[in-house]
Amino acid sequence: MIELIDPIISSNKVDISTGLNVHYLEASKNNNNQPIALLLHGFPELSFSWRKIIPILAYEGFRVIAPDMRGYGLTSGGTKKYDTNISEYRLLNLTTDILSLISALKINKVDLLVGHDAGSSVAGTSALIRPDIFKSVVMMSAPFTGAPNIDSNLSYQDPIHKDLEELNPPRKHYQWYYSTPEANKDMHLDKEGLHKFLRAYYHMKSADWKENNPYELGSWTAINLAKMPEYYIMKLDQTMVEAVMSQYPKDNCYENWLNDKELEIYSNSFHSNSFQPALNWYRCMTSPYLNSDLKVFSNKKIDVPSCFIAGEKDWGIFQKPGALDIMENTLCTNYYGRHILKNAGHWVQQENSNDVAETLLNFYKNK
Repeated sequence: MIELIDPIISSNKVDISTGLNVHYLEASKNNNNQPIALLLHGFPELSFSWRKIIPILAYEGFRVIAPDMRGYGLTSGGTKKYDTNISEYRLLNLTTDILSLISALKINKVDLLVGHDAGSSVAGTSALIRPDIFKSVVMMSAPFTGAPNIDSNLSYQDPIHKDLEELNPPRKHYQWYYSTPEANKDMHLDKEGLHKFLRAYYHMKSADWKENNPYELGSWTAINLAKMPEYYIMKLDQTMVEAVMSQYPKDNCYENWLNDKELEIYSNSFHSNSFQPALNWYRCMTSPYLNSDLKVFSNKKIDVPSCFIAGEKDWGIFQKPGALDIMENTLCTNYYGRHILKNAGHWVQQENSNDVAETLLNFYKNK
């Protein structure tokens, strides 16, 4: 990995109080009193996903830290099984991981907290509950809607899954598929097969796949959700591998943002770890119980400066109808706007790193 990243970046490990040995990438110019930037990746990604952003921020004067999150990459500790207690993957514990990490690194505040995809929820939760530590926050690709409502019914069964199954053809939601024991078995292929699967998966969710033309869906109904591509709303009888392999790229359009050597970092990592620990995040997200401890923060706002960044070809902006509106108009009281960047899909910090870095720097300077 080291040979594929800027020389200013170092690879390190540290034991933290939640029982993990955390691998993280770090870069700085070794100036005193540097602002801290903490970058949190999503699925199926790694600290390596920030390789293009880290040096830009570092050369602009930040001390930049990007960890492999719980269950990912070279970070060790925690369960990797399906049939076990997965409460360690709930949002409050993932946030505690971040607090434990910066404590172990003797950092008492984070000036710029950035979370992409599933990392957006961890970043949002962190800023929501510890504004004394996290001084600004950027959510990327996945809008964050805050803590669950204190009045929400834990026994509520969403009819959306039955409604999806009744469509023609029958469909299912990818997050609930990822929560099944079959998902890891389906995706944890041999090295060659896994490499090809991830190539197709990254391609289909990028701006390189010409079918990505996202728009606001209106409401949480089966008919609306089924307008999204099949990597979100899958055919009922398909695996995720089957859903994306038909769109395997026929040329090297990805070379400018994720070449094969870079992709091997991901395929080797997920081959070694399997997908199960990462999928345990989804199991907590889809459970009405596992994140219910956050109800103690019900109706609490994010009061620190915040903004949202995504690629214009990213369906993640709209995959939860109404979420963007809640984040922008209800949750974030000191909001600096949404920034939808051209020439990027879901992997915006890799596909268009220069514009992401410029947007982050402008947000930080003008907040």
